[in-house]
Amino acid sequence: MKLEAVDYRADNADKLFVESLRATGFGVLKNHPIQQSLVESIYKHWEAFFNSDTKNEYLYNKDTQDGFFPTSVSETAKGFKKKDIKEYYHFYPWGKCPPELKQELVEYYENAITLAKELLGWVEKHSPADVAEHYSQPLSNMIKDSEQTLLRILHYPPLTGDEEPDAIRAAAHEDINLLTILPAANEPGLQVKGKDGDWLDVPSDFGNLIINIGDMLQEASGGYFPSTTHRVINPQGADMTRARISLPLFLHPRPDVVLSDRHTADSYLKERLRELGVV
Repeated sequence: MKLEAVDYRADNADKLFVESLRATGFGVLKNHPIQQSLVESIYKHWEAFFNSDTKNEYLYNKDTQDGFFPTSVSETAKGFKKKDIKEYYHFYPWGKCPPELKQELVEYYENAITLAKELLGWVEKHSPADVAEHYSQPLSNMIKDSEQTLLRILHYPPLTGDEEPDAIRAAAHEDINLLTILPAANEPGLQVKGKDGDWLDVPSDFGNLIINIGDMLQEASGGYFPSTTHRVINPQGADMTRARISLPLFLHPRPDVVLSDRHTADSYLKERLRELGVV
């Protein structure tokens, strides 16, 4: 099986996109409205940030979960004991951010949210009636005015060869949210686990937009849209010395949104953050 990029401008893009989500857990879009020049600029400026001491002035707030998370407090994927080899910054429009970097992030955040609402509309449109009837409200409305939607700037530092055995950049995991929107990173490494258990490389052509299903959409759809297991593997050889930057936007509903008989968005998020060991 191979992941194919769907042309956002095609007449049947919505159908092909949702079919890909169902078959692989990922939808890959090309010719989408997110400006590549903006993404490139963000990657450039944030790589400089992560390589500076300034990052330590913006250490994360445990209560609000915004700010800089160093490698020492990196996530440990559910079922794993080794921390991921990464550091990252959590950006919310209401949170702290270096002033010189905020304007670009706000612009990207707003553009990506606009596209996200459309993609959630595609998912709902192509949900079977018996699945859609259980959505407590339109999927796109779940993220309206949400202050929980998170933009994460991820930095995977160059590898030195001294890393803990079996530690990788991001161990196999599923995302917590409805959908994750991710511009192709500046380096390859992202893989998705197929239904047959094999790992597939996600197209890393710069300019592609990668979308995957999170746990909350799985919960809201009664499992019709299964959450995507994915990982970021370590580079080999000369590529070990190259850092990797990525920019996932995690679409989170408002805390009061009912996902299922078992969970609101708030109860689900708190449960998963405890499992990750970050709260």
